[in-house]
Amino acid sequence: MLLLLRRRLKFSPSSLLLGIFTGLCRAFAAPERVAVFVAAVLCFLVSGCDREQGRADLVFINGSEPELLDPALITAQPSSRIAYALFEGLTVFGPDAEVRPGVASRWEVSEDGLVYTFFLRREACWSNGDPVTSADFMYAWRRALLPETGSEYASQFFPITHAEAFNSGKISDFSKVGVSASDPHKLVVRLDNPTPYFPDLCAFATFLPVHKATAEAHSDWASRPAHFMGNGPFLLKEWRLFDRVRLVKNPRFWDADAVALASVDVLPAARPMTAFNLYATGAADIMMDKGLAPTSLMAELRKRPDFHAAPFLGSYFIRFNAARVPFSDGRVRRALSLVVDKQELVDKITRAGETPASSFVPPGTGHGYVPPAGASRNPEQARQLLSEAGFPSGKGFPVIHYLYKGDSDLDRDIAVELQGVFQKELGIQMLLKPQEWTVYLAAQSALDYDLCRSSWVADYNDPNTFLNMFVTGDGNNRTGWSNASYDGLIAQAAREPNQTRRFGLFQEAESILISKEAAICPLYVYVGIQFYDGDRLEGIRPNLLDEHPLRFMRWKKR
Repeated sequence: MLLLLRRRLKFSPSSLLLGIFTGLCRAFAAPERVAVFVAAVLCFLVSGCDREQGRADLVFINGSEPELLDPALITAQPSSRIAYALFEGLTVFGPDAEVRPGVASRWEVSEDGLVYTFFLRREACWSNGDPVTSADFMYAWRRALLPETGSEYASQFFPITHAEAFNSGKISDFSKVGVSASDPHKLVVRLDNPTPYFPDLCAFATFLPVHKATAEAHSDWASRPAHFMGNGPFLLKEWRLFDRVRLVKNPRFWDADAVALASVDVLPAARPMTAFNLYATGAADIMMDKGLAPTSLMAELRKRPDFHAAPFLGSYFIRFNAARVPFSDGRVRRALSLVVDKQELVDKITRAGETPASSFVPPGTGHGYVPPAGASRNPEQARQLLSEAGFPSGKGFPVIHYLYKGDSDLDRDIAVELQGVFQKELGIQMLLKPQEWTVYLAAQSALDYDLCRSSWVADYNDPNTFLNMFVTGDGNNRTGWSNASYDGLIAQAAREPNQTRRFGLFQEAESILISKEAAICPLYVYVGIQFYDGDRLEGIRPNLLDEHPLRFMRWKKR
């Protein structure tokens, strides 16, 4: 019966039963330890049903179900982790998140820092044997910049000459954009201003190449293994929704001899108890998403030898919908920000060593950037601001909704805490609106929310990766907030060659963002958490970008 259910629904029995059981435990208030033990036994009993096609060399739990694996449309880390295994950019992230040569074996930079010339490997090829050429990158970058594509990360290309004008529709001739390829194995990129982190950008998911013939022949190429074409260390063998993604080693990858894993199974499991049960029973080898550790068990989990934690450049924060009344009033946004007890959140809810955020850009970003400190908790000032906005003691304030990921227990617990503090300190009634991951992302992008849970992990080690996203019209803004002074400071910083003055401009801009305007409310700085046996599995190292490429992982020889 379980096998029949699996074939029809394409769910694994263990994942399905674990999800049902965890939900029942929560519904009947069963102790968390009991839930772990009984679910572990349940998983063991049904795990044999999951061996129809054999266990992969490595099984890892990746968090939410991935989106389309289209580089132009990827917006979240669960998808990018898989994309980095299936594609290779001009550059790649190494185990320490350092930038290494990828398809480009080397590159040269002009003396003024405005022209990058990348030299592509002649041995690099697509999974069907076609050579990877400079035209593949030009096609992918043009596609990501086209306004009709709707890439939320299109702004990553804006350091390139005329890229922003092309994306906004001001020009339609891509030949005017600063990307050219006079040779199939040479790509020349011209920038408006020196951008020292440009090689880091080239390793990012949006910059990955796309096989033109495949993309134009099959509209579903980014989600169907039969049509998928990659150039990375692994191939997309199978994708069963809400069950697993199976990756196998790509024999045509130019550096295939250095890839140790023959196969990898990527499991979607967004609920912490379900995810940890899968790991604890041996159904998975590694759990690597920052939000998957059960916070109720954190004190005990931190004592385990397979618990690994390290700070990285990631912020958890609240977005306010500034395009919607009453959040169009900065005094309302500031009032809500001033009553949140961030220390209480990390002490009582997250409990993994996170740091309360006094800024949006995490300390340590950019090798010397010192972010400005936002306002401290001040409920009395918050009540005064709310009164000035026309809502004394919360009277007349509309009932509001808080959008968050419904499959995240951590997000739910934080939402409940915020709900209580807004009611207690400001007399504001907030209803909780949990949504499935893809629905949550769509609602956020469409500004269909009042407040929403948000997070941001650095794409590269520079303050710009955090602050540029709130420029007017940026695809990742998702707040409806616009400020001309802020936009001007970010633009000025992009042109400033002196690092000290550049950081000063960023500090001024960040003060507008989190203090003067309170377009967002930073809550805490992330700690990266992974569970794996470090005595057996290698190639995973703590780093500031929380990037752990599968191509570098291997089992130690015994």
